[in-house]
This record gives sequence, structure tokens and C-alpha cells, in this order.
Amino acid sequence: MGKEWTLKEIADRVRGDVAGDPALIIKGVMPLETARDGFISFLSNPRYKDKARTTEASAIIVSRDMVLEGKSLIRVENPYLAFAIVLEMFHAEEHIPTGISPDARYGKGCNLGKEISIAPLVTIGDNCVIADRVRLFPGVHVADDCFIGAETIIYANVSIYRKSKIGSRVIIHSGTVVGSDGYGFATDRGKHHKIPQVGGVVIEDDVEIGSNCSIDRGTMGDTVIRRGTKIDNLVQIAHNVVIGEDSLIVAQVGISGSTEIGKGVIFAGQSGAAGHLKIGDGAIIAAKSAVFEDIPPKAYVAGYPAIDNMRWKRSQITFERLPEFRNEIVKLRERIDWLEKKLRGEG
Repeated sequence: MGKEWTLKEIADRVRGDVAGDPALIIKGVMPLETARDGFISFLSNPRYKDKARTTEASAIIVSRDMVLEGKSLIRVENPYLAFAIVLEMFHAEEHIPTGISPDARYGKGCNLGKEISIAPLVTIGDNCVIADRVRLFPGVHVADDCFIGAETIIYANVSIYRKSKIGSRVIIHSGTVVGSDGYGFATDRGKHHKIPQVGGVVIEDDVEIGSNCSIDRGTMGDTVIRRGTKIDNLVQIAHNVVIGEDSLIVAQVGISGSTEIGKGVIFAGQSGAAGHLKIGDGAIIAAKSAVFEDIPPKAYVAGYPAIDNMRWKRSQITFERLPEFRNEIVKLRERIDWLEKKLRGEG
């Protein structure tokens, strides 16, 4: 049987207040629609309040101003964050160190930490540091002179090129490549000559990187992903890019070389930025937008090319009406021609 918690214990963990029986036993988390007796659910959007009224869940996590008669509640500042914490309470994976598989290989001069788990078919190059409680899943390749910080998890078939530095509590999902060559070529008389990529990649603490991402090494110097940034699946980050703390980079984003992204920036899905730009702290780049110029702090931009979001929305409304406007212009042109002929005495 899994873990069970009282409503009071859960409320204490999420810094919430109980409305109902604090001794109520909760044995799991379920969605509002399918929750059963003994389970807790959450409500973050008021539009789903009707579902909360009819749910069979024994308790619901809600915002502090929410009122639901006849329901046991935990009231919190941020229901979505509380929901994440409660999920972890019930489903946290216990790390049981497995040591180093006999089917794994590591080179000379490596420093391997305590309580590590290195799965079969992992390969680690020379002079690497693998810190305490690191988990490397099958097929991970770590090249020479790499550092991997404590409690980092690297899932199957991730490739980490030479001289990459990865911080503590980082999560990298399957198929991602860290430190591949940046896209650099010198063209002479129609021939493209490779520019050696001799820099590295630095990934700071508490970063999460989704599956099948590509993070290029710097040409000279480093590509840097700063603390707390979260990167979704299928993202391309080019050489010498710097991404500031706590930024969110959503699926299928592409960021060109040497662009500097500030703290707390959001790149929504399928957006992108040209090279050598500066994106200010707190900026938001809407989905499918293309950035070709520097973006100031806290700006919200959209479109191709990206402009102020409200201006882009107004432009889209105008664009949808272009056929009507064209017909009106044609009629006005005909009317003007007729009037000009009348004035000249031709009509």
C-alpha cells in the first residue's frame, strides 16, 4: 500500500489552511472528473467550479478566496504549485543507489561520487567528475573532461560532449545532445570551411531539459544555461547563447548563436530568435513568433517579425478584413474616376 497523509499534514506541506476535517486520510491524487473517495484533487481555474461541486474527491486544493459548500478544502495562495507538491508527496521516486553496472565503462582519472547509479551501457570518458547520487540511465555517453553535479539525473541515450559542465539537481531527458559543434562555417569561393568549435557548455543547477534537444558548444567561450531554467522537448540552442535564470523555453524553439536571453524570459512554442540579439529580463515571446531585433525587459511580443503583442493582434484583425478593404478601395477608385470625368465634362 502507498503512502497516506492526513489533510493537516498535506496542508502543512503546502502552507495552506484546512477547511474541514484535518484528520481526514488522503491516499492519493486524482483529477476532479474521476476522483474517488479517499483522494484529493485541485481546482486552479474557477471555470471548473461546477466539476468541483460534483466530484467524489474527499478534499480539494483551492485558492484562498474559493468557497465550496460541503467539501473539505485546503486553501492556498497558488493551487497549481500546491498540486505539484502534493503529487510529489505521493509519487516521489525513492533513489536506491545501484552502484556501477559491470556493463558500464569509465576512463582513467575519473572521480566517482557516493551513492551513484550508473546503468548498463553507460560510457564515461577520461578525467570526468560524477558527483554524489548522480543517476545515469542506459546508453548515456559522457565524453572526456566533463563534470556532472550532485543528484543530477540523465535519462537514456543522452550524449554529453567533452568539457561540458552540468550542475546539481539537473534533469536531462532521453535523446538530448549537450555540447555538439556549433553551426560555424567560413565560405570562400563557394566552398564552406568548418570553423573549429573549441568552447564548452555550462548548465547550472536545477535546470531541466526535455527530450531530443540540441545544445551546441561555444565556438570560443561557453554556451550557458543558467540556474532554474526549464527547457521543453525539441529545442535547438546554438553556440554561445546565454539563457538567464528561471527562463522557460517551450517546445520547438530555436535560438541562434550568441543571443543573450535575460532572467525569467518565456519563449512560447515554435518561436525563435536570430543571432547576436539581447532579450531583456521578463520578456515574453508568443508562440510562432520570430525575433529579429533586441527586445526590451518585460516586453510582450508576437508575430513575424515580432512586434508588440497588442499591435500584432490589431494587425491580424486588419489582415482578416483585407479582402473587404480591397473591394471598398476598388469601388472608391471607380467612384473617384467617375467624378473626375464629370468634372472634366467627359461623362
